[in-house]
Formats: sequence, structure tokens, C-alpha cells
Amino acid sequence: MKKILFVGAEAMPFAATGGLGDVLGSLPAAIKAAGKKNVDIRVIMPLYSVITQDWRNKMREEAVFEVQLSWRRKYCGIYSLEKEGVVYYFVDNEYYFKRRGLYGEYDDGERYAFFCMAVMEFLCRSEWKPDILHAHDWQAALSIVYLNRKYRLVKGFYDIKTVFTIHNIEYQGKYDFAILGDVFGLTTEDHGIMEYGDCINLMKAAIECADRVTTVSPRYAEEILGDEYSHGLSSILNKYSFKLSGILNGIDYNYYNPHKDEVLVQNYTKASAIGGKADCKLDLQRTLGLPQRTDAPLVAIVSRLAAHKGIDLVAGISQKMLSGDLQFVVLGRGEQRFENFFVGLEHRYPDRMRAIIDYDRELSRRIYAAADIFVMPSKSEPCGLSQMIASRYGAIPVVRETGGLYDSIKGYWEHDDIIEGNGFTFANYSEDELIDRIWAAMTVWHDMPRRKKLISRIMSEDFSWNSSAKKYLELYAGL
Repeated sequence: MKKILFVGAEAMPFAATGGLGDVLGSLPAAIKAAGKKNVDIRVIMPLYSVITQDWRNKMREEAVFEVQLSWRRKYCGIYSLEKEGVVYYFVDNEYYFKRRGLYGEYDDGERYAFFCMAVMEFLCRSEWKPDILHAHDWQAALSIVYLNRKYRLVKGFYDIKTVFTIHNIEYQGKYDFAILGDVFGLTTEDHGIMEYGDCINLMKAAIECADRVTTVSPRYAEEILGDEYSHGLSSILNKYSFKLSGILNGIDYNYYNPHKDEVLVQNYTKASAIGGKADCKLDLQRTLGLPQRTDAPLVAIVSRLAAHKGIDLVAGISQKMLSGDLQFVVLGRGEQRFENFFVGLEHRYPDRMRAIIDYDRELSRRIYAAADIFVMPSKSEPCGLSQMIASRYGAIPVVRETGGLYDSIKGYWEHDDIIEGNGFTFANYSEDELIDRIWAAMTVWHDMPRRKKLISRIMSEDFSWNSSAKKYLELYAGL
């Protein structure tokens, strides 16, 4: 039996802010289902204060000990619960994890150094030792560094293989070398491993130390070898390109399921999508105070409102787009300038536009179900889950050809009355190309026979974890 430990900062449904949480909440169970009795999958994450009491009531205490981090000795509790055949461990320390949010604290470097050291110390005390330690993003990077630099000679640790997954290369964990020993508990002998660009770079250190490095789509694995997408890490990634690969993320088909989703006013399948989506659109329009119309397409965005998500392109075409006969809904938080812009846009177009400046998972699923066209024009997108969720709910995706968007959505075309592709795509980061593809999607939407064929094709795409889980098992077997 192969034993695998996922190390990460968040996981649904316990605590999550985005795609990483979705992945660690569903990928482990998918790998367990694919590997059956041949794998033992476990996950470890911080016990944040936002984790509800309902989940805490299901946990049991596994261990209590102190973690030595440089000059600090801190309490650490380990709690566990089992979900879908996966054991989840939670690292408890209220000083570090009883915060209002998950990230964005002045001491994030110290918080996640403690977390990674706690992982190592727990494994020292546990009879269970993983064959593979699979760390995710910079918050978990030090678990691989500590394993290689501090714990490799500990009994039971000699043969542990390591995988490091980059979910978003923009966030690397950069710190001044003044805190190498004081915060991270490392020495001058570790300087070369930790250094990149005259500072500590935790992601770079994990890339160098890991046996394999993956990212969340094949296209993104290619893109980050170039300067445009690597955020400065292209040279180290090219140096270690022999251990880099990309595996496309999936989504949880039980959670994202229009046939059974309890927040929808009308459930539907691929066969009943046209009527079901119309009912969901009327319900959303009623909730948002928009005119109740099924004869005009509803264009939607569910996204962090940030420039790299292509929101500046959307802002640039919004008034031109709203000159057409359509409705437009935006859900998300982000940069203040974009939040203000969309709120102002709603005031100018009260019968066509709604801006919900919020993060609301239930409302997002209602929007996916109501949307006729889903827009995702990212400047860069490691994988993207929203285009997959929108497809699952039968919305026509309009995306830019980058990262996981390129790997998951292929451009619509027809031949001999046969529809190919599962959305509308454009290559250049261009307002003209974006609006052209939205108009093209609207043209198909207005043609009912073509709309039915395209929506059926879109909803037939398999964006579950089934294929990806098998690829991870192949990756692990190769180690």
C-alpha cells in the first residue's frame, strides 16, 4: 500500500479561500477512490478558528507536544477526522491560527514555518510514515525543506519521496535573509538552497529540494518556463525542467451538480438544461431585482476582481457589451478600483447590470446555473476551476487561451452540421477579441437548435477528478 501525505494551507469544506482549498478538499478523495485499497491518503492543514464547531465535534486528539522553531517552543496539538476515506489532520495553535482570515498576516512566514515544522514533529511521533509527502504552494514549501535539511536521517524518513505542486507561481514566500535563523530555524549552510534573487524564496527552495514538481495544467507547466508567466522563477524552473510536469485540476462532481444542487430553484440534467436553466435565471433575476426575461442572454463573471484575471478587459468592453440586448452579473471581491467600477456600472445600467461585491459560494452556484454565457478572459490562469464549474452547469464559456483555460476549453466550430469544441476562445489579450467572442457566443445562444447542441456538448465534458487522479497515481508510482 502506498501512503501519501498532502500538506497544504487550506481544504474544503473546512477552511478555504480559493482553488487550493477546492483541490485539497476533493483531489485526495478522488485519488483514494481511484487507488482503492492500494493507497492510504492523508491530509494535514492548520486548525484555523474559522473551522466550525460541527467539524471540531467530529475530531479526535492524536497528539500534544511542543515544536521548537529557532528559539521558540510552542504548543502544538494534532486532531483528526475521516472524510470520504481520507484522514484529515489539523495542526492546533491558537497564537498562529486563531485569526480572522487565513492569510495576509504580518507574520505569515513564521506561521507557516511553525506549521511545516509541526508536520515533521508529528511524523516523528507517529507510527504512520508516508511514502510520499506532497506539499502544495509556498505555505507548505518548508515541509520539503525541513525534511531534506533537518529530518532526512531520522528513522522512517530516509526513503520519503517528495512532490511539490505550484498552484499559483505569483505567490512565492519571499523574505529577507535576516530572518533565516530567527524565524525559519535554518542556518548559513542552508543559504544556497533558500536564496533566489538576493532574498529567501520558499517556493524556489521547494522546487530545488523536491523529487518532482507539478503544476495544475500542462499548458501552465510550459508557460512558467518563460519570463512572462514565471514571476522571476524561469531560470530555476528551466534548470529543473526534467522534474516538472502539469496535471489538469478537476472539480468535485458531487458538490457541483446541477441535478442535485439544493440551492437551485430547479434542478436539471443535460437533457433538461434548457428549461432548467431558464427557471434558474428567472429565480436569480427575481433575487437581484433584474427584469425577469428569458429572451435575453445572461452574461456572468464569478472571479477575484484583479487585473491578472482579465478584469481590465471586461471593464474596457462593459459599456459596449451593455449596449446589446443582454444582462450582466458580476460576483467577486478584489482590487478597489474594479469593485468601484462595477458598482458604478450597476448605477448606470440598473435594468441590465448587477455587481455583488462578495464571496458567496451558494450564490455563485446559482449564478452558474442561471448564466447563459460565462466570461473568463484571464491574463494568466494556472488552471482555473470556474470555467469547469460553469460548463458543469451548462453555461457557454468564453475564455482566453492561457494555462488551464487552454487545456480545458476548445473553440467552437461547425462542420457538416456537427458542433466541435466546448466554448469560445481568443488568443491575444485584447478587448476587441473578447467582445467578438461574446457576440459569437450570443449568436449561437439565440439559435435554439445550435444552443441545445452546444450546451449538450459542454455538459458532456468530463471535468471530474477521475482522469487527473489516475495521472497522480502514475506520478507517485514513478517515484
